Parts: sequence; C-alpha cells; structure tokens
Amino acid sequence: MNSWKLLIPVCALVVTGCANQGGTSTGTDGGMDDGTGGVQTWPDDGTGGGSAVPIGDDRAAVVMNERVIYFELDSSDVDDASIEILKQHGRYLADNPAESVRLEGHADERGSREYNIGLGERRALSVRSILLVHGAGENQLTTVSYGEERPADTGSGESAWSMNRRVELVYGR
Repeated sequence: MNSWKLLIPVCALVVTGCANQGGTSTGTDGGMDDGTGGVQTWPDDGTGGGSAVPIGDDRAAVVMNERVIYFELDSSDVDDASIEILKQHGRYLADNPAESVRLEGHADERGSREYNIGLGERRALSVRSILLVHGAGENQLTTVSYGEERPADTGSGESAWSMNRRVELVYGR
C-alpha cells in the first residue's frame, strides 16, 4: 500500500507533463519541446532509481538552462510554458539588479528580410514585456533583432525553421 502513495504523485507529474507540452526547449533534438513539460529527468544509473524532478522555483537553474524562447510561424505570441520560464528570469533579474540581458529576436528564412527583422523585434519586445511584468528593470534589458541573419540551424524545412523562430536571452552585455 505504501508504494501506491509514492506512485500516485509520480503518475500525476507524468500526466501533467504530457498534457503541458509547449514550445520551449534548449534541447538538440531539432524540435520544439523535449516532451518533459518542465520536468528534468535524471538518467537511470541501473539501480532503478531514475527520477523526475520538477524545476519549480529554482531560478538559478532556469536562468542557466532555459535561455531560448521559441515561437510559432509568423507569431510573436509567447506560449504558457515559455511565460513560466520568463517569470523565473524576471524574478531572477529583480533579485539581481546588477545583471543585464540582451534579448535577441530571430526568424526563419521565409519572408522578406525587412519582414523578418520586424518579426524578430516583435518577438524580443514580447519577451521584454513579460520580463518587466515579473520584476526585471527596464535598465536591465536591451533588445535587438537579427531577423533571419543568424540561424540556429542552417537547414531547410520545418525542423530547422522551428529552431530559428526564437528569442535568445543573453546575460551580460
């Protein structure tokens, strides 16, 4: 019976993670979300003790690990999962007023150069507004748009394009 008490919260975590897939990931799987839904998974060391640990309110871990926000095609809307990440960054910046962040907006190769510069700027400004709401100071944030000029993936096709529709948070000016 005691094993059930431990299993129920883990199952709830797994179900919540699967239902909460968003568009943020710094993984290298060429896609948007790594499928963990905000849960870090530690490798199984062979003892059967592999575990999933929620990121929670560990701002330092989020700031160190989640520095790219991804977007849908032709959109500057920030999804719910990305908002949660940006809340942590905003709180971190509020707690560390000497820190600064450059928000670098990017777009995929589709569209004109001018359109993509504008889209990258709108994406960076969307991220900026969320950071400000969650405690970052205006003097801590700068924005720049590179449009399609600095792709994360130089390939062609949806997998590459999805990696290029992003805002990167670069700490320290």
